[in-house]
Amino acid sequence: MNALEQPGFGRRLKAMRLARGLSQRSLAGDGMSTGYLSRLESGARPPTKQAVAYLAERLGVSPAEFRETETPSLARAIAEASYGETPEAVTVLDKLVATASDEDPALLWQAHWILAEAKRRHGDHEAEAGYLHRLVELSDEPAVPELQVRARTQLARCRRTLGEMEEARALAAEALGIARENGLSVSDVAAALLVLVSAEAETGRVPDARAHADELRELVGGASGTLQVQALWVAATVCVRQGDYATAQELLQEALGRLDSRDDILLWMRLRLAAASLSLQLPVPRTEAAAAWLDEAEPAVGLVGEPQHRQQLEALRAHLAFSQGRPEQARALYDSVHASDLRLSFRDQVKLEVLHNRLLIHEGRRSEGIAGLRTLAQQVHESSNLDLAAEIWRILADHLAEPSDR
Repeated sequence: MNALEQPGFGRRLKAMRLARGLSQRSLAGDGMSTGYLSRLESGARPPTKQAVAYLAERLGVSPAEFRETETPSLARAIAEASYGETPEAVTVLDKLVATASDEDPALLWQAHWILAEAKRRHGDHEAEAGYLHRLVELSDEPAVPELQVRARTQLARCRRTLGEMEEARALAAEALGIARENGLSVSDVAAALLVLVSAEAETGRVPDARAHADELRELVGGASGTLQVQALWVAATVCVRQGDYATAQELLQEALGRLDSRDDILLWMRLRLAAASLSLQLPVPRTEAAAAWLDEAEPAVGLVGEPQHRQQLEALRAHLAFSQGRPEQARALYDSVHASDLRLSFRDQVKLEVLHNRLLIHEGRRSEGIAGLRTLAQQVHESSNLDLAAEIWRILADHLAEPSDR
């Protein structure tokens, strides 16, 4: 068997390129077309001796590095895990990373990034955080501003998902400071701002969140792609925290109108779940609108959704059923979600438990439900999720104002 046959050669070539942070254009240089390089990486064209020699020189490796070995190299494991991200390939990569000591830092970076992403996709955010902590360390040895910002931003996003808002805010602020100090790209600055705004809003720093949201929108005003959409989304979230529901709906509607499912179907789906959630948070819930957004999102959830998105859809349907006066269906949906291996974010898990306690009150177990809401509010407040805690206290106050024999 030819040691450089496809598709193995293409996988190893792509892994080496990505590990060095190179685009296809920069690797191809003047001696090769990007189209030919793309076909090599995809396995559509067999490599010639001249192409192998040229690419080896450009990558600073020996041509022998492209060859298969009986013991998987880290570069090969990265390539295997990058193609399809099968559980077996991820497991092999994880084992190699655990025993790596003198590997190329660029390869270690790429490996940890892939492993963190694999854990995120499966909703295992604790494990994801572990890999991201190592990414932060790798980015500081030596200090590479772009990698420092991306590692801290991703870890901040993970910590926010886990409900650790103060740490998320500190990491995002640090990432933003490094990005500004080193004049990094709009996308790097915007990514840090996106997480920072959310963390500030959750920790009760709404004026800071609003100021940073305005800064973000101005920053990405002329940008293409999904940055504008995400900026509008996060600005809408801040307006919700301020109780400005009309502006929040306008911003979210604008975001929804700017994005076609063909541009980014995952973001398109998440926006519709967010729109449904907002519709249910209004002082007078817009249940018909929420139902329509959920119906629109459901096919995409089935097509590209991850475990947490499927649970989020079912949880929102439970909230919708409760708002529409169908507590029995809400209870059945709650039980279904709660019985599974929960992959929801901290905020969504808390809101699901709020629903559970409200259902207890409706079911005649008033003292148990009231006690549960009070305990939940205290725990959330202690975790620095001040906005969410305030929401639970408001719900508790509403129930305490109801006649006890209701």
